[in-house]
Parts: sequence; C-alpha cells; structure tokens
Amino acid sequence: QFGRTEVIDNTLNPDFVRKFVLDYYFEEKQNLRFDVALFGAQDFLGQAFVALGEVIGSQRGRLERPLTGVPGKRCGTILLLAEELSNCRDIVTMQLCANKLDKKDFFGKSDPFLVFYRSNEDGTFTICHKTEVVKNTLNPVWQPFTIPVRALCNGDYDRTVKIDVYDWDRDGSHDFIGEFATSYRELSRAQSQFTVYEVLNPRKKCKKKKYVNSGTVTLLSFSVESEFTFVDYIRGGTQLNFTVAIDFTASNGLPSQPTSLHYASPYQLSAYALALKAVGEIIQDYDSDKLFPAYGFGAKVPPDGKISHQFPLNNNVENPSCAGIEGVLESYLQSLRTVQLYGPTNFAPVINQVAGIAAQVTDGSQYHVLLIITDGVISDMLQTKEAIVTASSLPMSIIIVGVGPAEFEAMEELDGDEVRLSSRGRYAERDIVQFVPFRDYVDDSGNQVLSMARLAKDVLAEIPEQLLSYMKTRDIKPRRADPE
Repeated sequence: QFGRTEVIDNTLNPDFVRKFVLDYYFEEKQNLRFDVALFGAQDFLGQAFVALGEVIGSQRGRLERPLTGVPGKRCGTILLLAEELSNCRDIVTMQLCANKLDKKDFFGKSDPFLVFYRSNEDGTFTICHKTEVVKNTLNPVWQPFTIPVRALCNGDYDRTVKIDVYDWDRDGSHDFIGEFATSYRELSRAQSQFTVYEVLNPRKKCKKKKYVNSGTVTLLSFSVESEFTFVDYIRGGTQLNFTVAIDFTASNGLPSQPTSLHYASPYQLSAYALALKAVGEIIQDYDSDKLFPAYGFGAKVPPDGKISHQFPLNNNVENPSCAGIEGVLESYLQSLRTVQLYGPTNFAPVINQVAGIAAQVTDGSQYHVLLIITDGVISDMLQTKEAIVTASSLPMSIIIVGVGPAEFEAMEELDGDEVRLSSRGRYAERDIVQFVPFRDYVDDSGNQVLSMARLAKDVLAEIPEQLLSYMKTRDIKPRRADPE
C-alpha cells in the first residue's frame, strides 16, 4: 500500500483532494492498483488497475476507468488526474563583467575566470559552473551562460552561492584573486538593474590595513525561463507513433526449428516477440489509437515471391496498422507462416518509409518511434547512414535491438553516442538511434519478465531526451492542455 485518500462522508461521487507523489520513469512499466472501500466497515466497493503511463498519456492527464471486483455488480467509475511537479525546472541565463581586478601576472595583466559554488546542507561547497578565461585584462567581460536553478541552489532560493575569481595559469596553479557571496534570490532581484559585488581576498584584508577590495564584479544581465519536460509535451497533446520493423532474413533460421531466432515454443516467446512486447507495451500507453504500423524486411512475399524490405505484416498495403501490441504479434506470427525468409538485410527502405510520414507533420503534435529488430549485419550500410542523417532533422527516433549471437559493430556506429553519425559530408542533426544487443538483457534464471523490463529500461531511456532535443531545435513549446 502506497497511501490512502481522506474519507468523504455521505456521497456516491467523492472528489478526493489528497495527492500522492510518485516518481515517474518513461522507460518503465509502472503498474498501479486503486481500491475503493467504505470507511469503518471497510466494505470493498471495487478496484481499478492502470499503468502510470496510461494516466500521463491520456488526454489532459485525465483517465477514467470502470471499477471492478464485485461479481454481478456495477461498481461505478474512478477518474484519475496526473500533473507533474515543477520542482525547480527553471534555467537561468546570466552575464557578468569585472572591473579593476588585482594584477597577478609578472608579464602582462591577469587572465581572469569565475568559479561558482553551490552550498550544501553540511556547510561544504560544490562547484556548479566555471566561466571561460578572458586573457590579459583586469576588466574582463565574460560570455553569457546558462545553468539550471537546481544546479545553482538545489531549489533553495536563499542558499549561499559563492563565487571565486581566479587568474588562470597554464600549469593549473591558478592564482586566487578574491571571492564574494550571493544567493539566487539576490541575483534574481538584479534583473532590472546592474548589481555590483566587491571581490575580497581574506588574506590581503588581514595583512593590509588600507585594503579595500581586489576589484568588483558586476551582474550585467539575469533572466529566467522554464525548461519544458517530456511530460509537458505529452500532456500538451504530442502523440507517440510506434512503428515496428522485423528482420525476416534467412540467417535467422527456419521458424519451425528450435534453433531459429523466430522459433516460438509452447512455453516461451521468441527473442523477437520478447523485444517487441518489452518496448511496445510501454510505448502503447502514449498512443491514443493503439494502432501500430508493422513491417517485415528481407523476405520473399506472396503471391509473386518478390523480395521486399517493407512488407506489411498484416498483408494490407493500404493500412499496415495492427491493433495494439497483441495485434502486431499476431500479424508477425502469421507472416512467419506465409513468407520465405531470404535476404539481404536492408534498413534504409523502412527508415525512409517512416521518415516520409514524420516529415508530413513537424509542428510537435506527432513524434515517431521506429523499432527495428534484427539478427545480423546491415547490407545497405551507406544507404542506412544516409537515411538516418536525413531523419535526424525530423520528429522521430530509431531503436535497434540486435538478437542472436552475431557481432554488431556496425550498429554501434549508427548509435551516435560516441561519434556523431555522418554521411557524404553531412552530419546528423541529432542523435536519434539507440542500439542494444538483446543478449545483454537475458536474465540468467530464464525470467522473461525481468529480461523484458531490463531491455525496455535501456532502449527507451533516451526517447524523452531525443523528443526534447527535436522540440528545442525547432523552438516548439508544449501546447496548453485544454481547459476543463
């Protein structure tokens, strides 16, 4: 039990006020159960099972569900509302300059820079920002910089912010010029006027009776804006559109053989089905119509036996969408019985297919996630890189899950975590690819549920940031939720 609401007397339509705070993770399936009972006698009135993602992904963050659990009786409905706590999501942009700083270099002047420290509960300080070095001047003007408020003061507006002024030295033994202290609240008051701080050196102050200061630092500008979150966009109506592409090349092995990666025994799902369920069951909570286009590639398809790299699993070219993840699984298993596994392994056709759809709506109301499940080396690497670089400017992300024992070095290149992907001299605008080998997530005990949870956590972890990066580069702000 996580918590209880207050009791409301003498009503069949209670409106509970008490709120519960839950940690939210897009990449995890967070299942909740709500029980309704009469106070005192504790008579059970009904219950509802929901995933937290369903509530967040519903229109305006409002989800209505029927109460069940009492046989032969209508138990009423429960209405759930979710909102995100802002909790210091603001970011600050500020610019500072200094005047008449102490000269520290024998030849020339000083090379000043600032170091910002956030104070901790135990009285210690943690570095939270360093400015650039301005060479050979006692009157530096530093470039504007941006920092999250939580990094500056951890949400406590009156917490001390200490700023040290140093003279940069090539060997790293930077000379201390002086320091001053302020707070977020004091800084924010300076939005409409310059604020001047005296830079003091405690040692000089003790030694020299006529010591005044080691210069001054002036806050030239200070502005605050809110940092939008993934939940802001989902609540504002952004829909996640989920598309699946499954590898039907011959290297997977005959589906009827237990050695095949497509083999589904009566006792457990194949690696392909596990990967599909792990990712799809979480994403489907954020897709209102629960209709998912699903394709296969690398097979000869009926009736003419031509090789196809984007055939619809439901055999409907006009409408390749399947109803829910279970519908995708059903169409996938049906395709295994009707197509001939062949080759080669080409990714570009299905990536271009989804990119073409994503390009039709770029206002932030739609975001596409393509899941590719494959067992082998890409045959059209150059075309795939070109397709991904082009797609990186569109509202879409690509998840690649590698199944089986093959080496996947080429997939690592597509996942631009280390080196930004490029093609023909063009660089990807954003990192939109996440690759994981399925074997890394297989639980040693054979627990498929645990394997699926681990896989989903890693492959979906980057989706919120990738969505936000698209919105930010296009200056798309979340729409306001419709009024009640």
